[in-house]
Amino acid sequence: MKLGAYTACLHDRSLDETLKILGELGLTGAEINAGGFVPAPHLPVGDLLASAGAREDYLGRFAQAGITLTGLNVNGNPLNPDPEVGPRHAADLRRAIEVAALLGVRRVVTMSGLPAAQPGGTVANWVVNPWDSQYLDILDHQWHDIAVPFWRDIAARAADADVKVCIEMHPQNLVFNPPTLQRLVEQTNATHVGAELDPSHLFWQGMDPVACVEHLGDLVFHAAAKDTRINPDNVRLVGVLDDRFTRTPADRNPVGLGGRNTLNQWPDRPAWEFVAVGRGHGVADFWVPFLRALHAVDPEMAVNIEHEDQEFGQVEGLRMAAENLLAAARRAGV
Repeated sequence: MKLGAYTACLHDRSLDETLKILGELGLTGAEINAGGFVPAPHLPVGDLLASAGAREDYLGRFAQAGITLTGLNVNGNPLNPDPEVGPRHAADLRRAIEVAALLGVRRVVTMSGLPAAQPGGTVANWVVNPWDSQYLDILDHQWHDIAVPFWRDIAARAADADVKVCIEMHPQNLVFNPPTLQRLVEQTNATHVGAELDPSHLFWQGMDPVACVEHLGDLVFHAAAKDTRINPDNVRLVGVLDDRFTRTPADRNPVGLGGRNTLNQWPDRPAWEFVAVGRGHGVADFWVPFLRALHAVDPEMAVNIEHEDQEFGQVEGLRMAAENLLAAARRAGV
């Protein structure tokens, strides 16, 4: 397996410094952002599209650092009805597939997206419990009218490029668990669309990520290493659908997510929170069987750390995650 990191947490560093840090942590792979919710300072998209020489030089920087470029990441909402967001994220995804093919990178990570509830709607709408028939009407529109046509086109582009598009099963998206992933693949007849198995979002929904890997099998193309800590005392009172987020004040420079949208602040006492590998689920109890399950699907699968632990700095959190992930790989024998 190729153990590495998604470099978005080091976007304030140069690419060369970032690759040096990964190497010093004992990691051998890197996943680079190509657009979507966050910028792409580590990927000169225009240059790479325009010049074979630029592509050769770019890949040479990875080779010199002893790091393999294992994927491009373009997480966003390509189905967002906001004209300032959805079309740009969709264009980023199409362009990322093109760049990946030119670089010889066979994995592009993204999200399925989420459209409005009805034609002409302007706000994305996530239906998670369609007990009332009106909610099934919404899902019918979102899937049949919006998602399936869009993803048929993406699936065709990916197949032509021989690039596998790896969907993170992420809440606030149409695809957020194994059944919805399988539904998208089946309804688009996709051969090059599957899962990026990020356990962190499955944990807080109550899923078993190892069981999800085993269930999806060959539909798992790529994986993330991010942990989630469930806080039982808080879950007892608010459940896992914790809506107590607050707006980030303008003077604190909120992270932009496209258009007018920004990243909100986490609750003070959250029901769950993202933490470094091993801080939510133990190395022996979870991470060893998780890596073994991934290895059984594909011995060459890339697993990239995504650092979002708010209690630790960039390199400090990456180091902790890397130490635990590498320890799990040694114990797993992969």
